[in-house]
This record gives sequence, C-alpha cells and structure tokens, in this order.
Amino acid sequence: MTRSAAKPALILHPSHVAVSFAELEGRANRLAHYFRRAGLSVGDTVAVVMENNAHVHAVMWAARRSGLYYTMVNTHLSDSEIAYIVEDSGASAIVASRAMRDVCTYLAEHLPTGLPRVVLIADDDLAGWQRYPECVADEPSGPIGEGPAGQLLQYSAGSTGRPKGIRRALDTSGAGGDRLSTPVFEALGVTEASVYLSPAPIYHTAPAMWTMSAQAAGATVVMMERFDAEQALECIQRYAVTHAQFVPTMFVRMLRLPEQTRRRYDLSSLQRVVHAAAPCAPAIKRQMIEWWGPIIDEYYGSSEGAGISFIRAEEWLRHPGSVGRPLLGVPHILDERGVELRPGHVGEIYYEGGYPFEYLNDEAKTAATRTPQGWVTVGDVGFLDSDGYLYLTGRRDHMIISGGVNIYPQEIEDELVGHPLVVDAAVFGVPDDVMGQLVAAAVQLVDDVEAGEELADEIIGWLRRRIAHYKCPKSVFFEPALPRTDAGKLYKNKLVAKYAASGILNQ
Repeated sequence: MTRSAAKPALILHPSHVAVSFAELEGRANRLAHYFRRAGLSVGDTVAVVMENNAHVHAVMWAARRSGLYYTMVNTHLSDSEIAYIVEDSGASAIVASRAMRDVCTYLAEHLPTGLPRVVLIADDDLAGWQRYPECVADEPSGPIGEGPAGQLLQYSAGSTGRPKGIRRALDTSGAGGDRLSTPVFEALGVTEASVYLSPAPIYHTAPAMWTMSAQAAGATVVMMERFDAEQALECIQRYAVTHAQFVPTMFVRMLRLPEQTRRRYDLSSLQRVVHAAAPCAPAIKRQMIEWWGPIIDEYYGSSEGAGISFIRAEEWLRHPGSVGRPLLGVPHILDERGVELRPGHVGEIYYEGGYPFEYLNDEAKTAATRTPQGWVTVGDVGFLDSDGYLYLTGRRDHMIISGGVNIYPQEIEDELVGHPLVVDAAVFGVPDDVMGQLVAAAVQLVDDVEAGEELADEIIGWLRRRIAHYKCPKSVFFEPALPRTDAGKLYKNKLVAKYAASGILNQ
C-alpha cells in the first residue's frame, strides 16, 4: 500500500471509527504471520464472515499477502446457506465477528466435516474459537515475505440457484500482494489524494475489490456500516468524498428524499461516481446527473469478470440507456443456436477475452458458460448498436414469453421506477394456460399507506401511456420490500413462486 502512516486508511460511518494506514499495515502483517504459523498454505481458503467493521480489511490484506483465497460470505444469508458456502469453498480457516456469534455456533454444530483448523472471532469469546485480534498480538508486524498474491474467491448472488464459487488462478508473477486495481477503478482516476465512499456491504465483489484498490493507491476509504440515503449525503459532505460507487436502488432512495433534505448537503467535492450491479432506469440516471452533474459513470460486468463495458456520464447523455463499450474483452450477441447477431438484434451477451475463471466444484457449470470459440456468458441479454455500444434488456432466465411474444422486464421496470410514488419495481412472468405466461409487477412504494387497488390501476394506466399495451402488467402488487440483495440483485423466483401459487392473476 502506498500510504502516509498516520492517514486514515478506513473510516466507518456513522460510528466514525478510523484505522490508519500504519495500523492497517501492522494488523494485516500480524494476521498473515499467524495464518502461516497455524499451517495455512498458499492456495488455502479463508472464509470471512463479517459485517462492515474495522477488522475486515486487515483480514483481506492478510489473506492476500499470504497467498490465500478469501471468501467474503454474505452475512444476510441463513445459517444453513452460510454453512454451505464455508463447506463448498473448502475453507481452511474462518474469521468471523461478534455480530455473527450465533452463526459461528451453528457452524460448529452443522458443518459436515466440522470446523476447519483455524477459527477466529473478533472481539468475542466463544468456546473452540480464538479471540481476535488478541490471538495475533505477539506476531511480527513486518511483512511476511514474497510469494503469490492471494485472490478473492467470490460467490455469486445465487439469484437463480445455489451460490457458485468463482475461482481464478493465483498471481505467481511475484508482483506482490499490494498491487491491486481493476480497469474500471483505473478509469475513475482514484489517487492518494482521493476519498472513496463505499456504501454497500463489503461481502460483495466490488466493495471488497475496490476498497482494497483505493487503499492500495493510498486513498482513504469511507465505509458505511449500513446504507441510509441521507447518511450517504452526510458522508460526502463530512469527509469531502471525491469518488464513490452506488447501485441504482440507492440512487432512487436518495432521489425520493424531500428536496429540502437533498439541498441541505454540500456535494461539491465529488469528482466521479460509478454505478453497476443492476440496471439503472434512464429516467433515474438523468435525474441524478441533473442533481450531481455529468460525473456519474456506469459499468457492466460480473463477479466472474467475463468482460467489462464502461461509459462515462457525458457519453451516456449521447447514448442514453447504454452500458458502454468494452473496457475488457470483446462482446458478442448470440441467438439460441449460437449464431452471432447483427447490431440492433437482442440475444445473449458473450465476451471474448475476459478474465479466466472457473466455477468451483462444478465443471459442468463452467463448460455451460462457454462457446466452442471460448466466449463466455453469465446469462444476460441485450444488443449492440452500430457504434458498438452495449444495451441490456434483462436476463435470460427472466424473459417473459406471453402469447408467443418475447417481453423483456427491464424496459417495464425502468418505467415503473420513474413513477413518483415507486421506490423499487420487479416485473416477472407467471404461468398461464392460455398465454403461456402473464406479465405481473410488484412494486415498493415511498409510503405504504398509498397501496391499494386504485393506485394499482393508476400505475397500469400510467404505464400504458408510455409503453406498448401488450407489455404492461395485468396486475400490480405491493410489497413492503422486494427480495433484492444489497448489491441490487433481485430474486425474482421468490416473487414468481408467491404469485403463481396464489393464482391471483387467474381469478
């Protein structure tokens, strides 16, 4: 890490707990030495079961410097789902936090092969577990020495099935574990003078990778302990944030704040903001650009790193709705037979030349993502225009076929979140004996008190004035919150199961 020793490497918000670069360096090195002394070898895996806290970056840096894979486990999963990931990853160590004490107890009793040989829990005492950081207090604070750099072993969100481990080969070039960046992060221009805001849970790929990349550049990371729309604005003002990453649902929540609240905060320090993880409705992005200026960039990618497209705000205004042109790899659009389609035609998105990866313990799943040419897909659907700009229309598994016509939910969702009373929206198909599938929508409102049949009819009418009638939902349902991850991924299968089982659309 390039750093000034006394400068904050990490600031937690709203607690304001700070960790200096010198403290982070010492913590990471001591834990790396502990891992080595405990018998962990290059290529072993550490499962990190932690919320956004002051310890998590030291754990990730220690694993990286030790040549270990580190799996950031979603702390909002059920106990059994967490146990599945720990077991599937083959973890040789677990580092958890006091907040996850109950999960630790569950793991001790339910892991099929028992707890791994190294189990640490931060700031707590639990039988069979070592208390961290006390257990590493006597370890050296200097570097562990040269060797392969560790690597993030990320698990997908599992929105269409069980989470899949995404594994890449370790870097054995000897370049060292402190050189860490990504093409998008480099495009943002983060430097040692920057302040980078990370509002999402650290267990997601981009927050884990990008906060470490910011620290590697010597920038201060401000990490929200949990996202709150107004608190995000307060963060930007308090810490003079220069760069940040958000997901579209966060934009919607900030836009739905009262105007007097939004105007209360000075956001002039912002230089570049980027968003990804889920599609952003053009109407929402335009409102954000009107508010923050043309500094809101966008990228399209995946945890797999199959390929990356990127578009700056100024460019997006000329190509609204696009997720950009390739930054890593070459995109190809294929039909269901594997034939490459011309510009303007919708098909499955494949990339040539992205980061190599495999799905852990699943050769068949890995092979299913590849074409004979070696191009890779993660199941997204879209098209390229004649200038090479990529546009998303949804996911292969979410496309609705009603009366033999393909309907892409994203277009409808983009319109729905433009409604002033809607915070979030999901459009999905449910089985129908006549049409094959019927279009349904579930929405989350700014204020639940507005929910009712009258508003549902008003929303459908509002949509019919904006998109073709055959695309409009037959029914709109109201949910207190949609089943969406903190990174914006939507579990539509839960909504399909709920409303298909109810039979309400066929009544």
